[in-house]
Amino acid sequence: MKPLRALLVGAGGMGRTWASALTGNPDVCLVGWVDLVTERVLEGIEAVGLTDVAVDDDLDVALGKWLPDFVVDVAPPEAHHEVTRRCLARGVPVLGEKPIASSLDEARDLVEFSRRTETLFVVSQNRRYNPGLVAFRRLVLSRLGGIGALSADFYSGYHFEGFREEMASPLLLDMAVHTFDAARYITGADARSVYCTEFNPPWSWYRGAASATVDFELSAGIRFSYRGSWCAEGLETSPDAEWRAIGAFGSAKWDGSSNPVAEVRTGGAKGAALERIEAAPAPMPEEGIAASLVDFLRALRTGEPAMNDCKDNIKSFAMVMAALASSASGERVAIGP
Repeated sequence: MKPLRALLVGAGGMGRTWASALTGNPDVCLVGWVDLVTERVLEGIEAVGLTDVAVDDDLDVALGKWLPDFVVDVAPPEAHHEVTRRCLARGVPVLGEKPIASSLDEARDLVEFSRRTETLFVVSQNRRYNPGLVAFRRLVLSRLGGIGALSADFYSGYHFEGFREEMASPLLLDMAVHTFDAARYITGADARSVYCTEFNPPWSWYRGAASATVDFELSAGIRFSYRGSWCAEGLETSPDAEWRAIGAFGSAKWDGSSNPVAEVRTGGAKGAALERIEAAPAPMPEEGIAASLVDFLRALRTGEPAMNDCKDNIKSFAMVMAALASSASGERVAIGP
C-alpha cells in the first residue's frame, strides 16, 4: 500500500516530536514542513535528522505545491482554527494537536466545517493511548459495579521558560484537558456542569493561575473531582495524574505509572471479603503520539471513526472552557450536550 503524504505545520518542540513520529511510521511519507519562521524548520530538520523534506513559510503554497493526503497541525493554539479551516476547505484531512481551538466558538465552527466538507478532522489526545490508563478503565468498568465518584490529582513543578509561564490559566488551558478527557474515557460519561476555582500560590513562577480545584457533575450521576498544580515541587505525580474510582462493589486506583489495583467485594455480595486485584498494562502495539497517528491513519484509510474525532474531542474542550467560565464567575456552570 502506498504511503500517505503528510504535511507538518509548526516547528516548535512538539513539531519535532511529530516529525519523528511521522518519519517513523512506514505508512507515511513526510513531504513538507511549514512554519512562519523558516529557520525553525531547518533547525528541526537537522535535529531530527531528516532528508528530502521540503520547507515553506506559506501554508496555502505548500498545500498546492505538495498535495498532501493529510496535514498534522502543531501550530500554536491560537492558530489552530485558521490552519485547520484552510486545510479542510481544500478537502485535506487534519490531525491536530490539542487544544482543538482557542475558543469554544472556534471549536464548534471547525466541527461543523468538518461535517459540511465531509473532511476528517481528529485531535490528537495522545494520553488515551496509555496501556496503564486502558487497563485502569477496564478494571473500573468491569469490577466496580458502576462508578459513583472519580478523582484525579496532578502535581508538578515543571519550569517551561516559555509561553506557558505567561498564560492567564496555564494549568487549565494547556494541561488539564488531558485529565478531563481521560475522565470521559474512563467513565464513558460526559460533563453536565462544573464548579472551579483557580489560584496562584505566592511562590509561583507563572504569571497566571497555575493551580485549580474542579468539581464536575457527569452524566449518569457520576462526580469527577480534579486537583492540580503546575508549581508544586516535590512528591510530584505522574504526568497522567493519580486516579481513584469508587463504585458499588469497591474501589480502584492508579498512580499513573504502576499497575492499576482494585479492592472489590467477591462477587459483589454485601459483607463479602474484599478481593485485591492488580491489572497488567493493556497490550498495545503503539503508545502515545505514535498510536494516535495509527488511529488517525486507520480512520483515513477505512472511513471508520477515530477515537478522538473532533465531534468527540470538543466535549473534553468544553469542560476546560466551562471550568474557566466558572472560575471567572464564581458560580457553577452548565455544560451543554
